[in-house]
Amino acid sequence: MSEPVSLITHADGRTRCWWPGIDPLYVAYHDTDWGVPETDDRALFEKLLLDGFQAGLSWITILRKRDNFRRAFDGFDAGKIVRYTPEKIEALMQDAGIIRNRAKIAGTVPSARVFLDLQEKGGFAHYLWSFVDGRPVQSNLTGRSAVPAENKVSQAIARDLKARGFTFCGPTIVYAFMQACGLVNDHLTGCFRHAEVAELAQHVRIVKR
Repeated sequence: MSEPVSLITHADGRTRCWWPGIDPLYVAYHDTDWGVPETDDRALFEKLLLDGFQAGLSWITILRKRDNFRRAFDGFDAGKIVRYTPEKIEALMQDAGIIRNRAKIAGTVPSARVFLDLQEKGGFAHYLWSFVDGRPVQSNLTGRSAVPAENKVSQAIARDLKARGFTFCGPTIVYAFMQACGLVNDHLTGCFRHAEVAELAQHVRIVKR
């Protein structure tokens, strides 16, 4: 069996990871967002919740609904989400603009509670980045078959978050989150973004709140 395609050279002459294909929205996300080290607490909270909603679906499905999610979940303001009532959960279940999974929607409330607790203990970014010693891991992967679904770090983060009460944060979900938020640079070495994201890693500074 031949190795699946790992890199695609696009019409603009740039070579990219295989996974966004040629979908313009997905390609733009790959080029400007995925793998960029994220250090903002709220943005990290949003992405982890969205990765939980993604479970069982493709990321492009969530990406197309991201603005709807932001509207529905009050900009992912944990202080508001933590006060959601059963009536609010029911209203969200009627919102066709998001993924209407009751367990995932209801799970945002205890997850917001964990987020707020970690903010008080030094910050959500500080907590997450401490698992990689405050520096993005440079994977230097050459092909898609080498990209893991999870690793020891994602397993440790998932285990700790679950123990605190965070929902839908298994090790596979957490690893996808780590890739997206730049805790690990999983752009393939032949992708034009690999070197750019590696350079961004040199400037990451995580400040304890």
